Amino acid sequence: MKHLFLFAFLFPLLMSCNTETASVESGTNNITDTNQESDMKELLRHVVLIKFKEGTSPEDIKKVEDAFHALEGKIKEIRDYEWGINNSPEGNDKGFTHCFFVTFESEGDRDVYLPHPDHQAFVQVLIPHLEDVLVVDYWAK
Repeated sequence: MKHLFLFAFLFPLLMSCNTETASVESGTNNITDTNQESDMKELLRHVVLIKFKEGTSPEDIKKVEDAFHALEGKIKEIRDYEWGINNSPEGNDKGFTHCFFVTFESEGDRDVYLPHPDHQAFVQVLIPHLEDVLVVDYWAK
């Protein structure tokens, strides 16, 4: 009797999941199709790792952080932005403490960003405090 009850309860649930999958695959659910398309679109990631000079004050580091944060509102080609401070326990950071992660939709957008006057102004804020920088750009898969 328990098995019959479980079957009677789970079968309609499983079938409803299957129906949703079929409608997405057949193209009848436009909202989901749109989300899947945008999720599949490759995006250009621009990763900047910063190592500050020894003795850089917390106030100067904050100025650099604030200047980088401000770029998102100043350069329209930036699609997304996030950042963080390293907290890895592995000890392989080689002194790099800050990671800034900028997303673009195209290489053309990145090519506008790099020489952009607001980006260049940020670089001028950073340079006096910069020990080293590592930049990696890649197409997200």
